[in-house]
Amino acid sequence: MKIAINGAGIAGPCLAWWLAGHGHEPVLIEKAPAPRSGGYIIDFWGLGYDIAERMGLIPAILERGYQVGEVRFVDSQGRANGGFATDVFTRMTDGRFTSLRRSDLAGVLLDAANDRAETLFGDSVAALEDDGGRVGVTFEHAAPREFDLVVGCDGLHSKVRELAFGPEKRFEADLGYRVAAFEVEGYRPRDELVYVSYTRPGRQISRFSMRDDCTLFLFVFRTDVSPGPFPETDEGQKAVLREVFAGAGWETEAILDLLDGADLYFDRVSQIRMDHWTKGRVALAGDAAACVSLLAGEGTGLAIAEAYVLAGEFARASSDHEAAFSAYEERLMPFLQSKQKSARRFASSFAPKSELGISIRNLATKLARVPLFADWLIGGDLRDDIRLPDYANR
Repeated sequence: MKIAINGAGIAGPCLAWWLAGHGHEPVLIEKAPAPRSGGYIIDFWGLGYDIAERMGLIPAILERGYQVGEVRFVDSQGRANGGFATDVFTRMTDGRFTSLRRSDLAGVLLDAANDRAETLFGDSVAALEDDGGRVGVTFEHAAPREFDLVVGCDGLHSKVRELAFGPEKRFEADLGYRVAAFEVEGYRPRDELVYVSYTRPGRQISRFSMRDDCTLFLFVFRTDVSPGPFPETDEGQKAVLREVFAGAGWETEAILDLLDGADLYFDRVSQIRMDHWTKGRVALAGDAAACVSLLAGEGTGLAIAEAYVLAGEFARASSDHEAAFSAYEERLMPFLQSKQKSARRFASSFAPKSELGISIRNLATKLARVPLFADWLIGGDLRDDIRLPDYANR
C-alpha cells in the first residue's frame, strides 16, 4: 500500500522504516528544504531506545550523544545551590540513556529511512480528500497524488490534523509556559557535560556546552510573568525574552546580548489531547497525536513508540486499516494519557512560581542523590509501564 507521511522529524522516518519493512511503500513529505539541524537537547531512553536498538541505530545515536554527568542549579554568583549527578538516570535505565540534539536523532532516523522510502523535501500536504477507498493529496508544490493512507507526523502544529480533524485550538492544551532556545559558538564559561540552570520566580535559563565550541541556551518562563498575545515574529519573540529576563542576574545579560544574530526557536509549551488519533484513512502519530510537551523529557521516545506500534498493528491486521487503527489507539492511548498527566506535574519544576518553590525544588534535587528518594521522586517517570509486541519485520 502507498502511504503518505507528512513530517520527517522523529515519528515520520521511524514509521517509514517500519512500514517499508512490512512491505509497504511510504512517502515522506517534509516542509523544510533539507534535513533540519540545530535545536534543543533531548534525553533518550525507555521505549524509544528499545525500538531504536531493534532498528540497529544505537551506535549512531550514541556517537552523536552526550553522557551528561551533572544537572546543576546555580545562584546569581554561579555557585551550586541544587542539582544532582546523573548516575541516577544511568542506574534506573541500566545504562540505556543518552542526551543529544533532537535534530541529530531525527537525522539518524532519516538516514535509516532513506533506503526504504521516497522523500519529498520543501513540500507539505495542503489538502486531503478521503473518499473511503483512497486519499487524494494536494501538495503545496508537487502535483496531486493518491494514497491508500495518510499519516500526520507533523508535530504540535500539525497540518494533517487540522485538515482531517479540525482546528488546532480544539485539541491544544496550553500548559502556561513558553520555551525558547538558540545556540552560539565561542561562549564562555563552559562546563563540560554539565547542564547548568539559573532560576528566578517564574523563569529559568539554562546552558549546555556541546561539541565544536557550541553552547545551547534554553529559556523557560511562565506566561503570567509576560502576559499578552503570543509573539508571532522573530523580532517580537526576542523582545519578549529581553523583557522577561531583563535584570535577572547571573550570566543573563551576556546571553541576551547574543540574541540579535541568533536563529531562535520559540513556542508554547502545550499538549495535544484527542479522543481519537484516526479518522477514515487518516491517522496521526507523535506530537501531532498526543504531544506530552517539550518539558516532559520523553516526547521523542514516545513518538518512536507510536510509529512502531502503528506500523506493527497495520501489519498484524493484514493491511485492514480500520482494525489496525483501532488496535493502535487501544494499545497506546491510556499509556500516553498517563504520560501527559505526569508531564503536567513535572513542568512546574522548570520555572517554580516563587522563591519558596525554587528552594523546595533545589532541595528535592539534592535528595535525589539518595537512591530510595530518587526512586520515589523520578523513578515512575523513567519507567515505561507498558510492554510492546515484537512485530515481525524484514
